[in-house]
Amino acid sequence: MSDETSSDSAARPGDPPPEPELKGIDLARRALEDARAAAKASGKSVGQGRSSPLRTGGRSRSRTWSGARPDDRDPQALGSLASSIAKNRGWSEKVNEGTVFGRWAHVVGEDIASHAEPTTLRDGILVVSAESTAWATQLRMMQSQILAKIAAAVGHGVVKQLRITGPTAPSWRKGDRHVSGRGPRDTYG
Repeated sequence: MSDETSSDSAARPGDPPPEPELKGIDLARRALEDARAAAKASGKSVGQGRSSPLRTGGRSRSRTWSGARPDDRDPQALGSLASSIAKNRGWSEKVNEGTVFGRWAHVVGEDIASHAEPTTLRDGILVVSAESTAWATQLRMMQSQILAKIAAAVGHGVVKQLRITGPTAPSWRKGDRHVSGRGPRDTYG
């Protein structure tokens, strides 16, 4: 009986040689060939490029010039493409926050921008550092106008509140130990 089972599994002289088991890239090539053959059999165009007409919304459209009217195939401005990508990916809030810093002079005006600069923006609170205490006081009085300018430039809700700081005074405190009092300033004549 063992001779009969071994003769069944052995290759017969008229049979084609058995195909080796495909792995890796060979298996992928075979699958691609099978898919192309099936597509060709069903009458579809088969090839590397797009030889079939473009389809938009169920209508076929041949490759032609767009004509006098704007079309989605026309060159687009980089700014509009970037804003649409940011909107689609949910980056609009971060882009608006970056606009406050990147276009500060355009948003608030050259006069204010030459005397104050934004430092941080967290949770809708924009920290602005003024070059002098006089400018910090002036900006505090203009806070509602500055918030309106920012809202007009980047949108409502990006900056909800301003925190305006003046310049910091130099510290005479050095090290861990110090004596309370006026310090070295009392020796100036």
